[in-house]
Amino acid sequence: MSYKIPRGCQDIYGEKSYQWQSLERTIREFCYLYNYDEIRTPIFEHTNVFKRENDSSDMVNKEMYTFQLANSKTSLTIRPEGTAGVVRSFVENKMYANPDLPVKLFYMGPMARHERPQKGRLRIFNQFGVEALGNKSPFVDVETITLAFSILSTLGLQDIKVCINTLGDDASRQAYHDALKEYFKPYLPELCSDCKRRYEQNPLRILDCKVDHDQPFMKDVPVMKDYLTDEAREYFETVLNLLDRLEIPYEVDDKLVRGLDYYTHTVFEIVSMNKEMGSQATVLAGGRYDNLIPYFGGPKGMSGIGWALGMERLLIALEAEGADLGGKPDLDCYVMCLGEDVRMYAFEAMTELRAGGYRCEMDMMNRSFKAQFKAVDRAHAKMVLILGEDEMKAGQVTIKNIKTQEQKTMDRDKLLEYVDSVLWEE
Repeated sequence: MSYKIPRGCQDIYGEKSYQWQSLERTIREFCYLYNYDEIRTPIFEHTNVFKRENDSSDMVNKEMYTFQLANSKTSLTIRPEGTAGVVRSFVENKMYANPDLPVKLFYMGPMARHERPQKGRLRIFNQFGVEALGNKSPFVDVETITLAFSILSTLGLQDIKVCINTLGDDASRQAYHDALKEYFKPYLPELCSDCKRRYEQNPLRILDCKVDHDQPFMKDVPVMKDYLTDEAREYFETVLNLLDRLEIPYEVDDKLVRGLDYYTHTVFEIVSMNKEMGSQATVLAGGRYDNLIPYFGGPKGMSGIGWALGMERLLIALEAEGADLGGKPDLDCYVMCLGEDVRMYAFEAMTELRAGGYRCEMDMMNRSFKAQFKAVDRAHAKMVLILGEDEMKAGQVTIKNIKTQEQKTMDRDKLLEYVDSVLWEE
């Protein structure tokens, strides 16, 4: 019997794990600067957290991992995205009572969607996202976009742009909804099976269809800007003016919509222009939602905005642009143990160095002197501690600086002071 990882999943280990740590560290630093607090929600929720009435998204209709507990009617779903769980927690824990709104939260962790695996799209994938909840302002919209753009630029993505659109307020959206139904009505027989369903549930989703995208009738589809209320138009113009002032490159895309049905007003994506990204060019996506907080029982009229990125796809984009996230760090010191009787003495010395803040390793396999030096090379150790019976009996250590090849023998109680003097200079 063989045991293999399920299709659409991956193991993250070795050099790759350090790239992930570098990525996560940068993300956390920017969230700290922008005053976003971390939130960790359960890996699964009650199914109705994600499956809302009349939701036309493929994620809800096709891709969720849903299961029922034995001897129970309780239906649970492994989270396919982060926003719904965060908003559920925001309402359940009455964070909306915070006098300083918006409440700004970020999350990072695994999600699950049952879709066909391909490059940059896995069934178990890791997502990072932010949500700013409780306050509706174009300044908050632009702050979230600026945060996203700053993170991606700092990581090394240069060939990117913001694609942005507005879905307007409820009145604008309803007027546009009606216009799209009227427009697509004669073309119903030509629509794919998914779009026939979307026509009844949410015709905006037809604009995002990959199957019908090149149909001739898609060229003359009504555009949202023609159905905006004055208030919605002014809101969007303020967003664009702020982006101009901050010199963030953007392009208004009239056909940009969101796959989930709770979005209103500003929707956006950050897209990689690198040709190697192909169909997976969208690195990050998000938007504002006016109706999700009330849906979960929160105060009426309370709005939120957020965005999310797939970290696997981000790593692909960074690789395409040649960005360097680094790899496994070099060892500060490798402890060579010359004889089994010296092992305890060597282990104590290594533990002392670790307590002093140095990254250390020692031979645990009782290998030859030559084999241990090969391990030193593989670990790119800066220093080598050489311990034999003579050193142990005298309470001393022999240490070699790999860069200068200088070797010294000293009392063990001078070891940490000496390593400090050498490595701090670097």
